[in-house]
Amino acid sequence: MATIDEAPIYAPFFGSLGATTAVALSAMGAAYGTAKSGTGIASMAVMRPDLIMRSVIPVVMAGIIGIYGLVVAAVITNNVTDTGYTLYMSFAHLGAGLSVGIAGLAAGYAIGIVGDSGVRGTAQQPRLFVGMILILIFAEVLGLYGFIVALILTAK
Repeated sequence: MATIDEAPIYAPFFGSLGATTAVALSAMGAAYGTAKSGTGIASMAVMRPDLIMRSVIPVVMAGIIGIYGLVVAAVITNNVTDTGYTLYMSFAHLGAGLSVGIAGLAAGYAIGIVGDSGVRGTAQQPRLFVGMILILIFAEVLGLYGFIVALILTAK
């Protein structure tokens, strides 16, 4: 059992803050990526309505970013307790939430910009589609890196 110095009463606050930042920042990145890519789809659909379903890929990839934050928040929340929750664990959970949240925000921003420009460009030159998908994958991996670091931090 942890002593009062190792497990202060305010320790769960930092763990809960980690879960909050994981969900909030990841959701903000996913929302930005969805909105920015959605405007590109709407603009492209005027010129080439036959490519609409093909152009939804950036929106799906942006949504996955939000799932990363939700999973990390669920893992953190399951580990936060009112007794025996050390300050070390709480700060590790805060770091995990910040890791996935900030990485998700950056990845969502990148997916939104690439999705918007890529979808509009694909409407004019269909051969651009493969290049757009490759760039979107590299943008998605940024969020995945934050997710992996967060899972490592929650396992400590």
